[in-house]
Amino acid sequence: MLRIISKNAEDTYKLGERLGRSLFPGSIVCLTGDLGAGKTAFAQGIGKGLGVSEHVISPTYTIINEYTSGRIPFYHFDVYRLGSSDEMYELGCDEYLYGDGATVLEWADSVEDVIPAQRLWITIRKLENQDQREIRMEASGLAYENLLKEMEKDENISD
Repeated sequence: MLRIISKNAEDTYKLGERLGRSLFPGSIVCLTGDLGAGKTAFAQGIGKGLGVSEHVISPTYTIINEYTSGRIPFYHFDVYRLGSSDEMYELGCDEYLYGDGATVLEWADSVEDVIPAQRLWITIRKLENQDQREIRMEASGLAYENLLKEMEKDENISD
């Protein structure tokens, strides 16, 4: 597990960007945290790190936004409004979760049962200082464990 304290929204974005540069085809990133914790800022950073040229916006009402301008496709889910995991299947989630792009799921805990076991699970938690966040990254699977080891080596990431 990697634990990072983000001092502000810009740090959260930059951490997402750093992660995005390391993602690979078929990557799955699960984001959890309270409303306003910074999940979308983190996802926007991932898009930047993947080389997405469009402005990444929260897919709250559309459930999924697809971006294909980066080095690999970026599939950004916001499943907050889904009533059940069954609705994920109706969206054709398998095409995304087992596809050739990077899939990021905001509110992933609400559909955890449909997400493959190998994934990167990120919890963003607000701290007492309203701008600061604790970001915990937990890897499941060798590829994600290696990804976190590489991120730990980055001198710009501190606890």
